[in-house]
Amino acid sequence: MLIAPSILSADFGNLARDVEAICEAGCDFVHVDVMDGHFVPNLTIGPVVVSSVAKVATKPLDIHLMVENNSFFVELFAPLKPEFISFHIEEEKHPHRLVQKIRSLGIRPAIVLNPHTPPESVEFLLADVDMVLLMSVNPGFGGQKFIPSVLERAKRLKALIERHNPDCLIEVDGGVSDKNIALLKEVGVNVVVAGSYVFGNENGYKDAIDSLKV
Repeated sequence: MLIAPSILSADFGNLARDVEAICEAGCDFVHVDVMDGHFVPNLTIGPVVVSSVAKVATKPLDIHLMVENNSFFVELFAPLKPEFISFHIEEEKHPHRLVQKIRSLGIRPAIVLNPHTPPESVEFLLADVDMVLLMSVNPGFGGQKFIPSVLERAKRLKALIERHNPDCLIEVDGGVSDKNIALLKEVGVNVVVAGSYVFGNENGYKDAIDSLKV
């Protein structure tokens, strides 16, 4: 299992320290939630802060856009050369075009599905993307409870991926912990985003990350 701690739950007064610490603790990606206050009812960070994160991170960035104008934000963050940029299918009128644009910038494209969006809605995009992110909470805030129906959705998505693009990864974001990680692995999830579970773990970041590497 690949682990992508979400810096949304980090201490923003000591952001560089926390990013360095999760990288040293063995994470695989640094997950960056970008929210515009329109697509979701919250406003997070822009390229100036993410640029600072990129300078201290020794693991690749995984940028998750929760925004209305996806193309604009892709161009904004592309110079930071993240590993992935993911965008919500619910907000994009021309997903194939955006996928091609992300790949042309040397970044791996990924698409995101909200908890109510069926995996079948992206079947004809699967051949063109490197990852699908299934939200297991409603996007916009950290610390929410895990929605168990994501397990069934992941199972259905895995079957579609096997048919169209076996190399495509499945990522899950929201309420991930040691209590549900084994279930996520069982249904074919490859990457998990964990925010409050990692940054709020009383035994430290390494202990939290290790407990998710099943």
